Amino acid sequence: MRYREVVKATFLARPNRFIAHVLLDGEEVVCHVKNTGRCRELLLPGAEVWLERGNNPQRKTLYDLIAVRKGAQLINMDAQAPNRVFYQWASQLEPEMTALRAEYTYGQSRLDFCLETPQGLHLVEVKGVTLEENGHARFPDAPTERGIKHLRELMRAVEEGHKASAVFIVQMENVLDFAPNDVTHPAFGEALREAAATGVQVVAVNCRVTPDSLEILHPIPVVL
Repeated sequence: MRYREVVKATFLARPNRFIAHVLLDGEEVVCHVKNTGRCRELLLPGAEVWLERGNNPQRKTLYDLIAVRKGAQLINMDAQAPNRVFYQWASQLEPEMTALRAEYTYGQSRLDFCLETPQGLHLVEVKGVTLEENGHARFPDAPTERGIKHLRELMRAVEEGHKASAVFIVQMENVLDFAPNDVTHPAFGEALREAAATGVQVVAVNCRVTPDSLEILHPIPVVL
């Protein structure tokens, strides 16, 4: 997936989870942050960030913050991007897919995707990962009861005879593996291990990131 009209800026502050102040061409600008996670290890004063110019003149903010540099690593932090790149990559997960449906209602949840195959339904929940610690990707960066609810629905889908996957899109390239962030939310880690034990496929993939693009590369090891 590609972005349009991307410019580089310097991060200054994030007064709330929706907006950030950046320095763009010598001027302080308020932009929209396309990620409501904490991202405390990413959005540090002085960090290089990349913005996409919006095309809606009615918006209060002209730019969206979509990427940030952490050391030598460029990290995409657009929370909408993982679903968009998964849509392009879905046939790699399910080669026999005959149809792809987004925002699929199942049980008490709306799951990200339903992949239809000759063998039946393959339900998928996608999670974007921006947290990296010493080369290891981690999710979540903040407690997520909603994430646990989705895992429960995937487990129920398996019990009812469907195929189900939790897919973690690591929005950076240079990582060794992926694991649940038990320090931040141990209950999510427990739920993910339970899901894997009951037949939910747990997949993590890394991505090639440029200031104006995001592309899934390949699966990485999952440590549960």
